[in-house]
Amino acid sequence: MWTLSGFSDEISPDFAEQCALVAELGLTHLELRSAWGTNVLDLDADQLARASALLTQHDLAVSSIGSPIGKIGIGDDFGPHLERARHAVEVAHHFGAPYVRIFSFFVPAGVDPDSVRDEVLTRMSALARVAADGDVVLLHENEKEIYGDIPRRCLDVVESVGSPYLRLAWDAANFVQVGVRPFTDGYAQLRPHLAYVQIKDALLASGEVVPAGRGDGEVAETMRALHADGFDGFFSLEPHLSQTHALGGFSGPALFTEAWRAFTDLLRAEHIPFA
Repeated sequence: MWTLSGFSDEISPDFAEQCALVAELGLTHLELRSAWGTNVLDLDADQLARASALLTQHDLAVSSIGSPIGKIGIGDDFGPHLERARHAVEVAHHFGAPYVRIFSFFVPAGVDPDSVRDEVLTRMSALARVAADGDVVLLHENEKEIYGDIPRRCLDVVESVGSPYLRLAWDAANFVQVGVRPFTDGYAQLRPHLAYVQIKDALLASGEVVPAGRGDGEVAETMRALHADGFDGFFSLEPHLSQTHALGGFSGPALFTEAWRAFTDLLRAEHIPFA
């Protein structure tokens, strides 16, 4: 039974409105990236308590902390960022979330990503040690313009660090936007390290983000293969159907619902059970 989740801040800045629609759609989990217009790692004690109360009220749990850890330049000071990662683990504990989503650092335009590999791996290893200390699993997301943007370098990160506390999140749209055919070019090599799936699709010709199954992200093929080999985990809607920016995106209630409907229709067509 696959478990659906979603970046609920794509619904509304207001966390109460986020929770209400997530529950209305029948989801049992959400991915917490921001609430009341504030990044999850910047919520104060009162906001954290309010968020927990709303989750309880709507009988919702948190599948992952959608943190911005690793979304700094590879040349930026890492010390403060490592402290922020420790706080991300604390926030995961607060919400009972098993995962924290992270990235592998922006590479300046015109710089060969492979030339900064050693520094990336040093930093990712340090993050993995923080996760191990806190017994939380980090999910590396393949994002545009970071070191781990293509399957080869995603694999390099997770295999070179070699920690059970660092796994991969799969984002088909992000792969498409860097010219990768996700299932064809990446599934076989990344599947052993895959722990979490983000649901977003895109068009290869333009990079435009579209609902699942309507782009070139080979979503149906990927879902079919995951189902066939027994994957059992979270699938987190990240529609980005209205706005997108460096730290996230926005859809609004109607487009978030459209994204949910597109993905659940795909699952029903493939006879894949979900909750």
